[in-house]
Amino acid sequence: MGMGAGGASGGGRGRRRARKRPLSEINVTPLVDVMLVLLIIFMVSAPLITVGVPVELPKTEASAVEVKEKPVAVSIKEDGSIYVGEAEVSWEQLPLRVAEEGGENATEKSVFIRADGRVPYQAVARVMARLSSSGFTKLNLITDTAEAAGA
Repeated sequence: MGMGAGGASGGGRGRRRARKRPLSEINVTPLVDVMLVLLIIFMVSAPLITVGVPVELPKTEASAVEVKEKPVAVSIKEDGSIYVGEAEVSWEQLPLRVAEEGGENATEKSVFIRADGRVPYQAVARVMARLSSSGFTKLNLITDTAEAAGA
């Protein structure tokens, strides 16, 4: 009878089967979900990173410049208007706006000058001289290299 009572109450064997064993498989679904969300975010934000002032850059065979930090972009349109980032600035406000856009230690950061290919050389030289006399030392001229490499 003692054996029958032990077997009916779910003795030793039943308890071992009820115990949960550690899961030895990795659940990959959350990882895939996170990676897909990050992919979508980068696909949407990548086109927004480029500077929005449309200029037709001159074609050259120069190689690309490597930059460690985000540079300040100064654009000169065909009509001579000057933009810092996407905002138009006056000639008098140019160094101040470049310094604001560059943040802390702005004079030590790279300044990319994007000028339309039809802008007179004098206008580009004046902008570079104005920035140089204001303490900006890392001035870079941006050109289009895509078609020049194919030509």
